[in-house]
Amino acid sequence: MTDQIVLKGISAHGHHGVLDFEKRDGQTFVVDVTMHVDLVPAGSSDDLADTVNYAEVAGDVVALIEGESLDLIEALAARIADKVLTRPLVEGVEVVVHKPQAPVGHPFTDVQVRVSRERQALVVIALGSNVGSSVETLHDATVELYGLIDITDVSPVVETDPVGGPDQPVYLNAVVTGTTHLAPSSLLAGLHEIELAHGRTREVRWGPRTLDLDLVQYGDPVFDTDVVMDSTTLTLPHPRAHERAFVLVPWLRIEPEAVLRVDGSVRRVADLVAGLDTSGVRPGPDVDLLEGPW
Repeated sequence: MTDQIVLKGISAHGHHGVLDFEKRDGQTFVVDVTMHVDLVPAGSSDDLADTVNYAEVAGDVVALIEGESLDLIEALAARIADKVLTRPLVEGVEVVVHKPQAPVGHPFTDVQVRVSRERQALVVIALGSNVGSSVETLHDATVELYGLIDITDVSPVVETDPVGGPDQPVYLNAVVTGTTHLAPSSLLAGLHEIELAHGRTREVRWGPRTLDLDLVQYGDPVFDTDVVMDSTTLTLPHPRAHERAFVLVPWLRIEPEAVLRVDGSVRRVADLVAGLDTSGVRPGPDVDLLEGPW
């Protein structure tokens, strides 16, 4: 269950309605916004960066009320919800638009429209393992991802030479794509929990590991909905994904038109792969990570 931030009674003058005098003269609209947010990080850090700036949200709501004239408050409510969901920490939102001066023609106290929306963001997650029964580990981790995302595709497994770090065994790698309602920070926390359950330790940078789960991209660069952030705990998109053949090659196998934001520019993954040395990436075991190798 997520925590909530509630803004009630945001009011502004707008020109929404189907009647001529509503569009000409306008009237007061009142909006309530309930945002579902994981507030555990903010509660621990006391840092504004770990929560939603509700003053900015209120400003967005007022701008939409005072902006383009719409016929229906249903449309206004939907636009407000969509705007709120662009904030990376918001996982779901309920918007109530009140129209207390609506031309109903009978005594009444309020007319309101209530809409609920849940985030559905595209995500790309890279998996890797080179310790223990790696095929079984990748299979189990892929199945466990269902608790965090709705899986769209799972790539074939590739075998890859280690990049950086000490001498270590070859890796098995794969990529999973899907959608999630979780905010990036919540999704990352879930990935870390899966890693920990499989014995992942972080003692040696780029060292051998039972399981590695990297959040490569969150959102869709094609529609400019991808999250770009650089905090102490999470950088999006993954800062080294564009140069990692062991991520891009399997990703390309399941999404030939995939794109990745690199230094502010949206690049085709196929073009990025063409510029890399892929000699260290080979076909891996012929298994389906959802079905399992058994």
